[in-house]
Parts: sequence; structure tokens; C-alpha cells
Amino acid sequence: MMHYFHRQVQLWGEQTQQALQQKRIAIVGCGGLGSSLAYALGASGIGEIHLIDFDEVSTHNIHRQIAFSLGDEGRNKARVNAKKITERCEYVKAVIHECNFETFAQKGIRVDLIIDATDNLPSRGTINDYAMSVNTPWIYGSVEAFNGQVCFFDEASFSDVFKITQKTPAGIAAPIVMHIASLQANLALRYLAGLRVKKDFLYYLFFNDEGELITQKFGLPKE
Repeated sequence: MMHYFHRQVQLWGEQTQQALQQKRIAIVGCGGLGSSLAYALGASGIGEIHLIDFDEVSTHNIHRQIAFSLGDEGRNKARVNAKKITERCEYVKAVIHECNFETFAQKGIRVDLIIDATDNLPSRGTINDYAMSVNTPWIYGSVEAFNGQVCFFDEASFSDVFKITQKTPAGIAAPIVMHIASLQANLALRYLAGLRVKKDFLYYLFFNDEGELITQKFGLPKE
């Protein structure tokens, strides 16, 4: 196993790498963000990854959802991602949940971290409420056009920050999806490896009219 994770072992040692095998996470949504998260974290040595999505692959998903290929249309997104994870890494257990998050929450499965890869505010509000009720941190991520947001929620409440309940989405550039998912994955891996993570800060990243990448940071009120 250590040979497979050689470059990570160089980063934090065998003990930390072995400890990752005892960690469980849940990725809620297996589309754009979820596909990139599955690729980034599925071969990192996390012992158990729960993949939650009731939706099926459509042709218009494929350009920005890197787990899918032409021919996957009609297949469940969580199931496709699980296959890709286990093909790349034999040290991870990928658990498929072909359901919405509310149904998953009723199963009583405890995880160390929840990662949001949904595409609407009401679903994130549900994740927030559940995470707070079971005292589990979660990582929020969203993308639109050429911008995105990321936050590691620990003591702050998503519902106190975001009041919009419904919004018609704009278009999405594929690379920003991978960029935001990469930031989420880095926060997740640092946290699970016992490294320091800045919590309850919202990071907003966008390209301005001159094409410059701007990053803004906002501290969130805590409960």
C-alpha cells in the first residue's frame, strides 16, 4: 500500500497514511463537483467513500463531469463514479447510495466529513441542518459561469448566510468546476490527515473583466 501512496507518504509519513484508511466521508452529488471530488479523493487512501446521487447521466453532463463518457447516458451517477474509484485504487471502499440526501441521512451512517457537490441551495440547507444535528463538519462548494465558492463549515450555519431558496442557474465553464472541487478536496484531505484547516471562512473566486483571478475571503458568524 505504501508504494501506491509513495508521494503522499513523503508528505506526511506512513502513520498518517494508515490513519486515512480508518476515515469515512460522504460526497453528496456525483455530477460536476462530485466527479472531480471522486477522482481527487478516491485515490488518496481514504478508507470508505459514500457516494450519494439519485440522478442518471445525461449527454449535456459529460463536458464538465469528468467521470462520465459517451455511452454512460442513463446510468446512475454514483454507480459510475464508484466503478472509476475502485478501478483506480484497491484500498478504498466505494459505497453507492442511489437516493437523495434525506434518504441517506435516515440510514444513520456516521462519517467523519460530508462534502457538498449538489447544485441548489435547499439541498445544501438540508446538509447543513443534518451536519449540525450530528456534529459533523461539511465542506460547501458551488460553481457558476467563471466563479465559485468554497467553505469548510464547522460552527457557522449555512442557513444563516444564504437566504435565497431558488435560483435559475447560469451556464458553467468546465474548468471552474474542477478548480472548486480541487479546493474542496484539498480542505478535506488536510482535515482528514490532521493538518490545520481554516474553518468557517467563505472563499469566493472569480475572474474579473480583465481576466484576472480574484480570491476574496469572508469570515462567517458562528452559532
